[in-house]
Amino acid sequence: MSVLEKLSSKTIIDLENKYGAHNYHPLPVVLSRGEGVYVWDVEGKKYYDFLSAYSAVNQGHCHPKIVNAMMQQAQTLTLTSRAFYNDQLGPYEEYLTKYFGFDKVLPMNTGAEAVETALKLCRKWSYEVKGIAAHQAQIIVSEGNFHGRTTTIISFSNDENARKNFGPYTDGFIKIPYDSIDALEEALKDNPNIAGFLVEPIQGEAGVYTPADDYMMRAKELCNQYNVLFIADEIQTGIARTGSLLAVCGNCTCENHCEKQATYATPDILILGKALSGGAYPVSAVLANDSIMNVIKPGQHGSTFGGNPVAAAVAVAALEVVVDENLAQNARTLGKLFRSKLAEYIKTSNIATLVRGRGLLNAVVINDTEESDTAWNICMALRDNGLLAKPTHGNIIRFAPPLVMNEDQLLDCVSIIIKTLKQFEK
Repeated sequence: MSVLEKLSSKTIIDLENKYGAHNYHPLPVVLSRGEGVYVWDVEGKKYYDFLSAYSAVNQGHCHPKIVNAMMQQAQTLTLTSRAFYNDQLGPYEEYLTKYFGFDKVLPMNTGAEAVETALKLCRKWSYEVKGIAAHQAQIIVSEGNFHGRTTTIISFSNDENARKNFGPYTDGFIKIPYDSIDALEEALKDNPNIAGFLVEPIQGEAGVYTPADDYMMRAKELCNQYNVLFIADEIQTGIARTGSLLAVCGNCTCENHCEKQATYATPDILILGKALSGGAYPVSAVLANDSIMNVIKPGQHGSTFGGNPVAAAVAVAALEVVVDENLAQNARTLGKLFRSKLAEYIKTSNIATLVRGRGLLNAVVINDTEESDTAWNICMALRDNGLLAKPTHGNIIRFAPPLVMNEDQLLDCVSIIIKTLKQFEK
């Protein structure tokens, strides 16, 4: 087969089905190009992207500043491993820690790696600083969580599809209901072996469940009270997606780290990924202050690619775009508009029952069961109408466009979504 031969969507899908592991169920559209809020398939059809690679492409597809940073660094030095210093990592670490207000960062590549890093860091701190007996540390997690699919992470997942036949599972985790301060306090009291509380400020994969406005702050206060580390997984919700730099900021309108304790539940450990690179390169990070991060010594954790020069250059450019283009403000403004327009339609709809979310991370709940294929079928119709989204369950559709979207584009997308939903009215 010639490298110049143009393959059809069907041929490419057939190749994946034949030669690739069947570990995903993609919407049947084959994309070949992206720019800003748009993507094009191999046949040239144009779509609005309303998934943003699960919020990795907050800065828009192929943002020129990010792409240029990647290309320039890739032509100079791509990888040294951490056996040697490189001239990009130190400046990146300084920029990132000051950007988010922490002392130190441990750089990794993927979101799941970053979560595993945070878990290890929390456990090591609990033994060497808090004084929990060896191998007795426990970490509280929320029901409905999604933090990745490594063996440890699926051990405390509720998703049986991700868990089944992958055991034995890792011990040391306590599951509690999400958005329940009472449940958190009950798990914390009278248990000196609790090392940390790992939580998503908004549960994206579970269906964009947004907790009470004061939940994060109250959870942080309880963690402080019981000397437990508050660990925020902001892999999907961070980097301006929810209308603030971090979702733990709640409804705070600041665009960078601040000390407004009434609105900002400062994590003890912050986990970032996805949009940390603008979707251009695998970059993740775990941030903490010296009192926690200094328990990690040489040889105790790392990655060949973690902190490589390309990742460092790309991440700095990606974070500069967030500030330069006011992406948090834009997400906050357009998110309110999106929810108001959908809520107005839902008042008279019998196919959609609810719109919820924060910023430009939103979901529409469909009037059917989780076991149904209605949400999938709606997403197929949305595709045909020029907009790409994906269900999180059989009755929930997540909508998360790139944050560079403008108001005219958003209103056009709202029109497409409502027109499509009307096709399914009963």
